[in-house]
Amino acid sequence: MTENVSGAAVRAIRVGEDTGQRVDLIRWLLLNLVCAGGSLGLAWLGPVVPLSAPVRGVGLILAAAVLPLATVLVPMLGLRKVPRRERKMAWQLVFPVIAGVALGVFGHAAGDHTALADRGEWVDAVVVSKDDSGTNHCDLRTTDGRAISPSLSEGDGCRDAVWKGDELRVRYDPEGVAGPTEDRSRDSYGGMLMALFLVAVVMGTWGSVRQSAWDRQYGGR
Repeated sequence: MTENVSGAAVRAIRVGEDTGQRVDLIRWLLLNLVCAGGSLGLAWLGPVVPLSAPVRGVGLILAAAVLPLATVLVPMLGLRKVPRRERKMAWQLVFPVIAGVALGVFGHAAGDHTALADRGEWVDAVVVSKDDSGTNHCDLRTTDGRAISPSLSEGDGCRDAVWKGDELRVRYDPEGVAGPTEDRSRDSYGGMLMALFLVAVVMGTWGSVRQSAWDRQYGGR
């Protein structure tokens, strides 16, 4: 009789542990899907909609800083049974932070690409000034006198050989949100963004599950 009771207790403990692990997996997977998807979506939507400059700025901060940090801070705050001095971070959680920041940065660049593809116009432009103190930036106007905003970056055509008065053929955003470019085959960043998204979700979920398992084990000491 005692052996049957003991066996039932062991089975109940194992069932409870399995259930806890499944719950951890689901909740941490959802958290990392929200954080990675939010970083990509907020950064991409800014130039595509387009959102106003203050809203785009807030969205970019959330995408490239707040949401990536949440993938570490939330699991760390979930360590309730481990004393503060003994808490540590699973090494896997470094990846969703780095990947999340990259999703914010490159997601914004991909949004620029999409915005130009949707509403961009090709025009002949004149370089009215050039800032070459660091990374090159050229201020442009169309040949009929309309200002083009924002400025042309070095990677999109403001090369060292370009100077004030030069004429360029560029595609620009009439809304003044997406940066202009000379490049007719601008990279959409699709493959890179998908890889970053998967890294953020998989590694973030793995690390968070490890954190929860450690917390449970510590409580059982």
